[in-house]
Amino acid sequence: MSPEVALPVIIPFIFGSLSVILYKSNTAQRWLGVIGTGALLVAAMVLLHNTYTHPDGVLIIALGDWPAPFGIVLVSDILGAVMTLMAALIGFAVAIYSLPSISSDHEAFGYYPLMHLLLAGVCGAFLTGDIFNLYVWVEVLLVASFALLILGGERAQMEGAIKYVTLNLLSSIMLLTAVGLTYGMTGTLNMADLVVKLAEVENQGLVTVVSMLYLVAFSIKAAAFPLFFWLPASYHTPPVAISALFAGLLTKVGVYMLYRFFSLLFTQDMGYTHEILLWIGGFTMITGVLGAARYYEIRRILSFHIVSQIGYMFMALALFSPLALAGGIYFIVHNIVTKSNLFLIGGVIYFLRGSHELKQVGGLWRERPWLGLMFLASALSLAGMPPLSGFIGKYMLVRAGVEAESWGIVAVALGVGLLTLYSMVKIWAEAFWKAQPQEYAERAARFERAISERSLAIMCLPIAVLAILAVLLGVGMQPVYEVLIAAAEQMRDPQIYVDAVLGGNQ
Repeated sequence: MSPEVALPVIIPFIFGSLSVILYKSNTAQRWLGVIGTGALLVAAMVLLHNTYTHPDGVLIIALGDWPAPFGIVLVSDILGAVMTLMAALIGFAVAIYSLPSISSDHEAFGYYPLMHLLLAGVCGAFLTGDIFNLYVWVEVLLVASFALLILGGERAQMEGAIKYVTLNLLSSIMLLTAVGLTYGMTGTLNMADLVVKLAEVENQGLVTVVSMLYLVAFSIKAAAFPLFFWLPASYHTPPVAISALFAGLLTKVGVYMLYRFFSLLFTQDMGYTHEILLWIGGFTMITGVLGAARYYEIRRILSFHIVSQIGYMFMALALFSPLALAGGIYFIVHNIVTKSNLFLIGGVIYFLRGSHELKQVGGLWRERPWLGLMFLASALSLAGMPPLSGFIGKYMLVRAGVEAESWGIVAVALGVGLLTLYSMVKIWAEAFWKAQPQEYAERAARFERAISERSLAIMCLPIAVLAILAVLLGVGMQPVYEVLIAAAEQMRDPQIYVDAVLGGNQ
């Protein structure tokens, strides 16, 4: 029994509850937000260390002391622990960024309790050991994310929220249907037990059909082609801190579930299922990057690039070699860091210029070169420029594609990288390099006077840390690579997970 596995779920619930109790004090909620997410980050770091150094590489805790597969278990393998750590890191960064950027009205209407609830749902999804509780955690984070999305009640937010919740409810219905069919076929919902029971199902064609239900449900949540349009229609509407939290975590829950299910449970017909994943990945890359190339609004550009980058993660799972899987997990880590950071930088641009429209802003390089450097570190990393983290991730995936002789997806990945660079250069040229347009200069001056240097310093602290991390993930990636290769080897050998969870109950 490993009690530290439960801490990433328990900590957000405790601090979220305290935030509700102290709802009349915005100051107390801010402190609880920072302390709670900081405690979550420490707990996640300990969990990853203990998981990686454990002989089996898997830690479990059986709730109520009921052994698997009869009771509810939380399981931390290396993949789950890495994802939990990234959720905690982004939660902590956003909590600090929120101190000067979230209005008192948003705080009064439950911003911090909802943030804690969202983090609890995300961490629960990463650590649960059975698929019904996975559904429960997904619904927890869906409720919290919907409430955060409409916080403020502006018309654009409500329009985006309707699209967001409609597609995600459809996904949840499909997920619940697949869960019911899975239980009907096997009589169990414990993931480790399912590895054994699914292999014993007489009609393996039915197993493949059910796997397609999971594929569609998780692909919607991951914002993959063709049902991705809910994301760019909604992520640009809430306050930037919320957009950054969503950008880093929500789609990655869908990607994580695909990695978990199509490496652990559904490997009986990989020639069919993983070929579909490969095609989805290619089309997701293309449609996302073309959407980003079209727009001149910072948050819309970044939202479409979330979609585009999801395609690389699908590519890694589809190729399914150790190098591809390690590259896929690395790419998820890199994307969480850089994408969240670019949204946070977009928020600083808004506070300095009063607009997210590139045509209405400019002159930031001359006035705030430090902001330009932090933008370049994240933007060039996203575009895959060496020696930053994005280059390492794309190199691993392209090399895996070449080794598999999947020339089509390799060509798409390289071409999309060039178009991603185009979008990042577009933001740089408009927001940083060109002069501030005179017709919007008065508004820009007014916004800049309204934000204090102290508030800017607080907002830029997490931005600087994430920008440095994007660089370090590239130039000092060897220790990270060793952890991710271990995670990939675990994913390719489901028996490790089964033996750790079921033990003598097989």
